[in-house]
Amino acid sequence: MNWNNRFRQIHRWTAIVFTVTVIVATVAVALKAAIWFSYLPLLPLAVLLFSGLYMFVLPYTRRSARRLVGVR
Repeated sequence: MNWNNRFRQIHRWTAIVFTVTVIVATVAVALKAAIWFSYLPLLPLAVLLFSGLYMFVLPYTRRSARRLVGVR
């Protein structure tokens, strides 16, 4: 498996984990649990941010690498 597919898989699974942690945090805060439950989704959100930015920039870096080599 190449790195692009691996990042896409990480991004997909992290999105599922993020959704579950948002639901858990919402229920926990609604039940008057500890306030730190509201910070649970921040870690998956950070992973989503970096993996999403990587996938966003990837086509532009490929294009610029092709220009350096002279391939279109």
